[in-house]
Amino acid sequence: MEPPAPPRRVTIVDVARHAQVSTTAVSKVLRNAYGASPEMRAKVRRAIDELGYRPLAAARGLRGQTYTIGVMLPDIRNPFFPEILDGVTGCLEDTDYQVLLGPGCGEKEEAGVIDAMIDRGMDGLVLVAPVSPRAHLEHVASVVPTVVVGRHGHSPVYDTVADDDVAGAALVVGHLAGLGHRRIAHIEHHETDPTRSVEMPNAQRASGYRQAMRGLGLDEEIDVVSTSYTQQGGYEGARQLLARPVRPTAVFAGADIVAMGVLEAVTEAGLSVPGDLSVAGYDNTSFAALSWISLTSIDQAGREIGRNAARLLLERITDRGKPSVQVKLSPTLVARRTTAAPSPA
Repeated sequence: MEPPAPPRRVTIVDVARHAQVSTTAVSKVLRNAYGASPEMRAKVRRAIDELGYRPLAAARGLRGQTYTIGVMLPDIRNPFFPEILDGVTGCLEDTDYQVLLGPGCGEKEEAGVIDAMIDRGMDGLVLVAPVSPRAHLEHVASVVPTVVVGRHGHSPVYDTVADDDVAGAALVVGHLAGLGHRRIAHIEHHETDPTRSVEMPNAQRASGYRQAMRGLGLDEEIDVVSTSYTQQGGYEGARQLLARPVRPTAVFAGADIVAMGVLEAVTEAGLSVPGDLSVAGYDNTSFAALSWISLTSIDQAGREIGRNAARLLLERITDRGKPSVQVKLSPTLVARRTTAAPSPA
């Protein structure tokens, strides 16, 4: 016995017949084009709903738009990136656009994800903290409307949205120094590329830390450990700092996910936070506010970053030739229980 044939996909012709209009009229409604009366639009939309019609993305792409936005995230394990994604999807919720995600952990993987999004005809891209060279990002932006999140460089062909990471680092150092700390260390993400050493948020935060320490007359206390913006990186960095002959009394972890590794290493060493070591993070992720963690952190308004990125992308999709825009948001410090005055020597 032969298996039953799969159900036939509903086509634009079926919709036109059901609504008793021409296929041209249905096409106009689908494209939101001029020339379709409110009555016709209602009739076609009703037919679409009744038949369960879904236009093929490839076919929509041939007509000029697929109504899809690609979002590249560098690390889906970092709890800050969903905050940005929430902002993007929130901005797009009243539009016809759908968001499709792609993880890009490393330059090669990132390039593959971006190429796949372009090949599938996505109408625009939001690239979160991309590590690709600027020349490649500009090539991508010349092909498809692009907004870059978290890079501080300026480009005439793509828009950027970023937090003022230098100011955020200064807030952390100022907070810790105000509590009485002098031996304030920093765990940064190791960076070797000269362009990324200027543009990436990790580099900006490390630079802001050094500037703030010098500004407070703490030049001799500058202590930077280079690992990675991961929990393991925080753990390894903290172990190095705790092994110092004279260990720091406070650590500025470059991201909340890094701070989680620091807390793990401190507990493993039989020490306490903030009794033996104050710890501050960056991103103010959801777990930072959990009562049993209560992490002091910098709030860089991830949802606001995402909303701005989506808004700029829609504007660039509408007008490819508009001047590029750089949005820089002001961070705030959220003090919690992981920071306190240093214990008496």
